[in-house]
Amino acid sequence: MDLTTNADRKVYLLSDEEDTKINAGIAADPDAREIMDEEFTRMRPVGRPKAQSPKERISIRLSPEVMSYFRNTGKGWQTRIGQALKDYVLANKG
Repeated sequence: MDLTTNADRKVYLLSDEEDTKINAGIAADPDAREIMDEEFTRMRPVGRPKAQSPKERISIRLSPEVMSYFRNTGKGWQTRIGQALKDYVLANKG
């Protein structure tokens, strides 16, 4: 069965027969098993930990020369722009 979300995305829902076949396949697989509650409590989230002071997302227009310079410095160029601006702020605090 197909559903459409509020964002106009199509979502396919399994029929009862399809769900039964999938569960039978899982049960027949010797490497598949359900995770127990104790195991869930030991699991940790995947990904980066949340920053104590998260960065703010903004939109900024920079000259092509500035963008070219920083992009040509390789991976991490956005971090280097942020550091250059931080350095400027620290040098000009009055």
